[in-house]
Amino acid sequence: MSKDTTQSPNLPWVEKYRPKQLDDLISHKDIISTISKFVSEERLPHLLFYGPPGTGKTSTILAVAKQIYSPKEFNSMVLELNASDDRGIGIVRGQILSFASTRTIFKKGFKLVILDEADAMTKDAQNALRRVIEKFTENTRFCIICNYLSKIIPALQSRCTRFRFGPLKQEQMVPRLDYVISQENVKVSQSGMKALVTL
Repeated sequence: MSKDTTQSPNLPWVEKYRPKQLDDLISHKDIISTISKFVSEERLPHLLFYGPPGTGKTSTILAVAKQIYSPKEFNSMVLELNASDDRGIGIVRGQILSFASTRTIFKKGFKLVILDEADAMTKDAQNALRRVIEKFTENTRFCIICNYLSKIIPALQSRCTRFRFGPLKQEQMVPRLDYVISQENVKVSQSGMKALVTL
């Protein structure tokens, strides 16, 4: 049985088959190579991933986090938030500040804050986040993920290394789709396959 299928059968496929490590990612090899180098040299900067939905932004940073931290360390070292759930300054002053300002007993090195859909954050919240990044840069790295770079304030952009995630090519998606279909033992017509890769 594949390692992908050993999880809960009730997981949505997008989570069940999410890449577990950097080598599992099927595109953006230049980005993966650059980030792998940062990780191996232990000099990961603050990151800003931008591009359309479904292009591997979140999967990439989660794979990076799993490469840096053991399963035991993960929950104490990684804070994953979706900014669209709470757009305001409260989340920055609350969860993010609390997490970034505390050191961990498990591991030397930095913690990681993953902030998805950051383009939903208000300008005030983004300015507050910028100040947190500046204050705790020794202890914490931030990965800001958004669809629209133009909605992230310049002061926040300038503190991150930016990576643009473009749409995946159909020929990159088809083998992975074939794999999922075979693992789930479902039948999909050619027209169904075509519809899936053009979603």
